[in-house]
Amino acid sequence: MESEPLVEYTRGEYRSYLHDLREQAQGWRNDAAAAGEDTSDFDLALAELDAEIGALQPVSRITEDLVEQEDAGDDASDGVAERRSRSTRRRDDAVNLPRRQRVPGTLGRVYEGRDGKGFRPSMFLTLTLPSYGRVLNGVPVDPENYDYRSATRDALHFSKLVDRFVQNLRRVAGWEVQYFAAVEPQRRLTPHLHMAIRGTLPRSVLRQVVEATYHQVWWPSVDRVVFGEGDAEPVWSDGHGYVRPSTGEVLPSWDEALDALEDHASADDGPMEPLHVARFGSQMDMQGVLAGTADADQRVRYLTKYLTKSLSWDAVLKADDGGSARAAHVARLGEALRWEPCSPECANWLRYGLQPRQAKSGLRAGWCRKKAHSPDRMGYGGRRVLVSRKWSGKTLAGHKADRRAWALAAAGLDPEQEAREPGRYVWRRLSASDPALEPVAVRLLRLVAARQAARAAREGPPDGGPEHVGKASDPATGREV
Repeated sequence: MESEPLVEYTRGEYRSYLHDLREQAQGWRNDAAAAGEDTSDFDLALAELDAEIGALQPVSRITEDLVEQEDAGDDASDGVAERRSRSTRRRDDAVNLPRRQRVPGTLGRVYEGRDGKGFRPSMFLTLTLPSYGRVLNGVPVDPENYDYRSATRDALHFSKLVDRFVQNLRRVAGWEVQYFAAVEPQRRLTPHLHMAIRGTLPRSVLRQVVEATYHQVWWPSVDRVVFGEGDAEPVWSDGHGYVRPSTGEVLPSWDEALDALEDHASADDGPMEPLHVARFGSQMDMQGVLAGTADADQRVRYLTKYLTKSLSWDAVLKADDGGSARAAHVARLGEALRWEPCSPECANWLRYGLQPRQAKSGLRAGWCRKKAHSPDRMGYGGRRVLVSRKWSGKTLAGHKADRRAWALAAAGLDPEQEAREPGRYVWRRLSASDPALEPVAVRLLRLVAARQAARAAREGPPDGGPEHVGKASDPATGREV
């Protein structure tokens, strides 16, 4: 059976861990308050976490997207930078999360088989985004009614939605769920998630968590274009920020825009609605997996295959034979993404008459330099590989040491000799134009050939067949390995 991982934290990693723990504790406190239970113990724990976080950094800033306090009275304290707060009450159109007793650990529940032996299954989960219109072979059947705006917004905020799902999953499971996940582009050009999860939950409970997960984007409205294409663009004025070119009037700042939004909601005596609410779609696939089985190996291959798929629109077009309909779909999605703000700092806010947060000279609407707007990202600005802190039980230094040892062994060098004689080998990063660097296709095929040869050596000839069966050839030389 597996044992709990021992994790050695650096200062930065420990600070991030405390932030995550505080976010979970705030959620438990809110659940208890909603159920009418005593929250004094949670309040004490939150105060202790705030004190420890404050001791690790000069100014303790807990990101607004991760922690939303219940009332404005908790909004600021001595030595803590002020942050906006809003109600953590769940949306009326969202189902409630089931509650389970909290247990320490990261491994999940142990089941007992018929033979009396214990086993701990895991899960392989696939989550997708909602439908934006009927598609055929990845191309909208009715492009005019396809919801490109929602598609781009969901892609831009997909990483936040995944964070919310993990937080809810840990709250419901009761243990600190660990995972390894990969984000892959679907044929319709929207991201979806493949996640290997340690431990297991009933499918019905897992579906409840998916349906209860959402991410609200509390940004100003973008329904009215103030500076369209062909109009004179806002100009930068030192000491003032961006101003209207005709009158010199300073554009509202990001904070002023949020203040105006909240004032408008208060004046109407109604709740402030978010710009967008991101949710997962109804399609969900969960498969149980047991470690050490052929099925588990296959799932690992799936994850590695997903990571080799490009997010680039150009790569999608080259690999697809959909013709002009496919190209038109890419163009429409790219046009919608071009003008959609990707973050509070996005240059596209100038199009809607607002200064981006932390505005600086040189910004231009429609030409945001953040990676979410890159043609190689399809609107997804997060990481392709998502790994929880305790998935492997190793620190970054430990992984670096493993990679170094593997590289030495692959080169036929002795790691122990390298350790005894520091400086014996020189390590340097090869550039893409270095003549010593083989093409990526050759390197991948060489690794595949080596793996096939190692597997053939372990398993031997199948059913007593000829010994050459299962052998592979080196892609560079053509010789058997």
